[in-house]
Amino acid sequence: MKKEVISLPSIGDVPDSKWENLSKKRIYFGHQSVGDNIISGIEDVIKENPQIKLSTVEIKTLEGPKTAALAHSTIGKNTDPESKVDAFVNILEKSGPEGLDISFFKFCFVDIDAKTDLDKIFGEYKKAMSSLRRKFGTTIFIHITAPLLRKEKGGVKGWIKKALGKKGFFDNGHNVARNRFNELMRREYEGREPLFDLALIESTFPGGTRETFKQNGQSYYALVPEYTNDGGHLNEKGRKVVAEQLLIFLANLAR
Repeated sequence: MKKEVISLPSIGDVPDSKWENLSKKRIYFGHQSVGDNIISGIEDVIKENPQIKLSTVEIKTLEGPKTAALAHSTIGKNTDPESKVDAFVNILEKSGPEGLDISFFKFCFVDIDAKTDLDKIFGEYKKAMSSLRRKFGTTIFIHITAPLLRKEKGGVKGWIKKALGKKGFFDNGHNVARNRFNELMRREYEGREPLFDLALIESTFPGGTRETFKQNGQSYYALVPEYTNDGGHLNEKGRKVVAEQLLIFLANLAR
């Protein structure tokens, strides 16, 4: 992994005409807690940028939004990624024959760890998304990389845990699995279908460098420490960084 510097776009790069166009779209976003963080970030960014007229609304039923808005809801069960795939399909099936303008969902960091059968989960995801794309030809489906956790902290406690063979929540092996899952996403969709690289944004410092760690001689990415208070969920700074990039992505994507 070579040292890289990422240059992310800014809200000011998007013309008002694109924000106006985005405000007319029916959008659905399925998620769990990190998604809640992102929605809060979107609301923060919109308050600070009046040219963005996109409305957000939480839906409580299985039916998708009927009017222009960024509708969102929790879907599936954490640690059960298949349940999220099934729930997303259910939402789309009930959205009507025309589907939605834009639709996407994300897995959570707890859905993927060192024990996850990555090929199985990705295969089920790919099959479901392919089926939805054929059925709802006018809907733009976005693929999202899995969120990361901060890297495992060193020190005496970390050394003792490794010596005893104990793997905690922040064990780097879990982030290795998320990195590998995200590579499956990129390999399949990058440059072919819309892919929002959440993991790239989460691992990029404000200056453009990346947060990395090494495992068995290989380098992998982790969540930037200053973007989180608990090591996984996004704090006010982290959620705004991600939300700004997602809004820009949506504005540039909307037809």
